[in-house]
Amino acid sequence: MMFDLTAYDKHSYLNDPSVPAFDQSIHLLVMDGNCALCSRGARIISAMDRKNQFRIAPVHTPLGTALLTHYGFDPNDPDSWLYITDGQAYSSLDAIIRVARTCSVWGNLLLPLRGLPTSWQNWLYQRMAKNRYRLFGRTDMCALPDKKLQDRLLK
Repeated sequence: MMFDLTAYDKHSYLNDPSVPAFDQSIHLLVMDGNCALCSRGARIISAMDRKNQFRIAPVHTPLGTALLTHYGFDPNDPDSWLYITDGQAYSSLDAIIRVARTCSVWGNLLLPLRGLPTSWQNWLYQRMAKNRYRLFGRTDMCALPDKKLQDRLLK
């Protein structure tokens, strides 16, 4: 299920007492820490983010769960992932494209996907999200030995 995140004011989570405080200057990703595809994506972001501006809150951390709940997502639903930057939240394929473009010029390769109608973008994202464990397996992002990625994880 996709939600219209534009209905939320910028920084709306600051008024939600259930959301723990975090550094507002970062680009924050809320991702599934048990998904092999998400784990691979986190490693790619870690490698491409030369400015060290991204942090990752796994879905089942207090911050990840609180943010997802604030925006009306179910932390146990595979559609649940967020990108928060400058106080604005994004999800679905739109968020993936934004993250990729922020990390690297290579992210521009995803720009043609923005030309698809939103319903198609959401459909593509939902198909991948719903089948990610079956297609890519499970892993534990937090147990990865990569020190660079470990430094980005918020608990």
